[in-house]
Amino acid sequence: MKNKDKWVLYHANLRTKTLIITIIAALIILSVFLSNFLIDASTITTNFGYVNQPPSFEHIFGTDWMGRDMFTRTLLGLGLSISVGAFAAAISTCIAIVLGLLSSVNGIADEFVASIIDLFGSIPHILLIILVSISFGGGFYGVIMGVGLTHWTPLARVLRAEIKKIKTMEYVKLSEKLGKSKWWIAKEHIMPLIISQIIVGVILMFPHAIMHEASISFLGFGLPPHQPAIGIILAESMNYLSIGCWWLAFYPGLSLLFIVLLFDLIGENVHKILDPQSAQT
Repeated sequence: MKNKDKWVLYHANLRTKTLIITIIAALIILSVFLSNFLIDASTITTNFGYVNQPPSFEHIFGTDWMGRDMFTRTLLGLGLSISVGAFAAAISTCIAIVLGLLSSVNGIADEFVASIIDLFGSIPHILLIILVSISFGGGFYGVIMGVGLTHWTPLARVLRAEIKKIKTMEYVKLSEKLGKSKWWIAKEHIMPLIISQIIVGVILMFPHAIMHEASISFLGFGLPPHQPAIGIILAESMNYLSIGCWWLAFYPGLSLLFIVLLFDLIGENVHKILDPQSAQT
């Protein structure tokens, strides 16, 4: 086999492996999310005869301080976190796209967008999420707005830089000389070239949104205590770690970390698929 054929085969196999890994990771996340629709929350009843039971075949994640099955509560908490991440990512993406396209209008608009990005980036992230969440009344809606309105800055910064690079291209300058409107240039030249950055940015926004939702719920500023959010589960477990109930924090925390790493893995692999040159660097 010629060296060229080996090179093509190697990259074909690498692309196939990347696709398989991405699909498997996506299926795991999808199964966790869909499990929320199959689990009846009313079945998570208190059973004080099984309080703080360690992991067993009957309860693989153990039970909590009210005798509730921790595996079921963890699955519901992960599904809730994924839901918050999805809504928040959609809001943040819309804001980032609008600001990115706005920066392409002229120099004044570009400076305005840069100032807005720097302003939001200068405020401590957790504090900003808490303030926005409280201002929207807290709860599920407040957390979504708090996370969604504060996670657009990295993607907006990437889109602004990419758009500035695209505007220096000869075909864009030629379109301007031919009298094409800025809207036409944005629709025909800019948007097709930033789609890959948007897709990767949305995927990588999920783990940040999920972790910050869990963080503010842990601190008591997020989801209400009656919902099985991971942050709430971890906050409750703090009262029982001193008596040896390690499973109350270990398994929910490990599951949250696993989901976050899966999103990171998907984001990296999608970036390799959409931009093959990045896999060679």
